[in-house]
Amino acid sequence: MTLAAIKERLDLYEKLMRLDKPIGILLLLWPTLWALWLSADGRPDWAVALVFILGTVVMRSAGCVINDYADRDFDKHVERTKERPLTAGRVTTREALALFAFLCLLAFALVLVLGKPLVIWLSIPAVFLAASYPFTKRFFAIPQAYLGIAFGFGIPMAYAAHQGSVPAEAWWLLLANVFWAVAYDTEYAMVDRNDDLKIGIKTSAITFGRFDVAAVMFCYVVTLALIAWVGNAYAMGWPFYAALAIAAVIMGVHYTWIRGRERMPCFKAFLHNNWVGGVIFAGIALDFLLR
Repeated sequence: MTLAAIKERLDLYEKLMRLDKPIGILLLLWPTLWALWLSADGRPDWAVALVFILGTVVMRSAGCVINDYADRDFDKHVERTKERPLTAGRVTTREALALFAFLCLLAFALVLVLGKPLVIWLSIPAVFLAASYPFTKRFFAIPQAYLGIAFGFGIPMAYAAHQGSVPAEAWWLLLANVFWAVAYDTEYAMVDRNDDLKIGIKTSAITFGRFDVAAVMFCYVVTLALIAWVGNAYAMGWPFYAALAIAAVIMGVHYTWIRGRERMPCFKAFLHNNWVGGVIFAGIALDFLLR
């Protein structure tokens, strides 16, 4: 195989892993960073943080690969996804499965580096959640809730890495992430609703129907309430609550974008959730910094 051919394969693998579209990495990373800072009282072990950041990139990439494998026959009927490498036939299913297995092994190797038994045990359901999520769209009315668990499982793992246990606050934070994921991924699903109705995939945008916008805003409110509840347990101060207020304003802006249910404004709102996660993390980090 020539150098040019190798480069072409690597470019296709990069697209299959969505490394050219980092929004998914960020939406997975922010809750993990919330947990890393909270579980360590604002002083995370930097080796642990590095492992979790790398693990986030690797597992999000693995999730994209298995998602495209599961949806390869559906994606060809959706305008936005029909040119994905696996669906378009530029990458084989064998290559996709081999890449997924490699990424999972790489993620597990990162976990082993930490040498913490509870984190190792928690990595098993983490991989299962990532691998099984794409298939929930065939039977689960709100697969976005399952995605929230998969995307947020770094939260209990972060607590386990720092504290050797998973306290109640970790599970409340995970629940907050579930509601946040339902909110932003419903915005994402609103973009593809017409195509998804034709091919029979289940999404929250379809399940919520004409109440989709109201459901997104409700999930946003619950997200902030749960994070505030966790913050209260840590006696967080004004920087934390100011950040939640800013996040609420951002969510309000999203309402103005999605209320018309137009494809591109809904997609814009989905992408903009990166700022929600980032602002909340900034509030947590600043609060601990000023103590």
